[in-house]
Amino acid sequence: MTPPERRTRGRTSRSRLRALDAYLFQCERPLLERQDEAWRDAAFLDVGFGEHPWTTLESATLFRELNPHLPVIGVEADEGRASAAARHEEARTRFVHGGFDWASTVGQPARLVRAMNILRQYRAEDVEAAHTELGRALLPGGLVVEGSTDVQGGITAVHLLRRTPEGLSREALLFHTDFHQGFAPLLFRDWLPRDLRRRVQPDEPIHDFFTEWTEAWKKARELGAWEPRSAFQESARQLAASSVSVSTDPWLLERGYLRWQPSGGVPRPR
Repeated sequence: MTPPERRTRGRTSRSRLRALDAYLFQCERPLLERQDEAWRDAAFLDVGFGEHPWTTLESATLFRELNPHLPVIGVEADEGRASAAARHEEARTRFVHGGFDWASTVGQPARLVRAMNILRQYRAEDVEAAHTELGRALLPGGLVVEGSTDVQGGITAVHLLRRTPEGLSREALLFHTDFHQGFAPLLFRDWLPRDLRRRVQPDEPIHDFFTEWTEAWKKARELGAWEPRSAFQESARQLAASSVSVSTDPWLLERGYLRWQPSGGVPRPR
């Protein structure tokens, strides 16, 4: 059952999702560029864009550097906000009134669905149903990005959910910091996606991950990596060396991204 839509505060500021946009631009290029067959009309959807559509428009500008013909659709559960955003429409960008069940409203497939800062007000047990609805009309290989940021967009934690033949796979968790608050792994705890936010406690997989990351961070500092960015990078390398499935791609680490991608997918809460 789809959870009922709730009106969000909708106070998304300009550039709040810039770090997430940069990650997708760098690491999901084939997904954004693809134009064969059904992919030609496959849209990028920004679900719950808020009071103003700034982040939708910013993403459209960046992603169209890779795909000038990319359809972009902003979806908002508040009808007044959706109507107000319509003045920003143009040939490849539109705004519609809708929510998690966007597939029935939009009427076209999607390659990428983003739903940021909208599930924080929901019950944890509603999250999986919301994910299912968000991914319903994704083309195979398409991606749902769902999670939270702080107000400035300097701290981000998101699910990366991939459409596979078996359904929507919990492919990875992506973390990003711009180091404006320094760095320690538990900095991300309050910004975890809704189904994980209250689960950093013993006997939970996400607790185990943060315990290992914290130990890696402490070891990094013992090795002399005191500066926040250096400690972050070295903690990721320590995690990878201990067989925790995190990427050590220099592009990611140098810019404050850590991607945790367990072989069996990100574990669900127990």
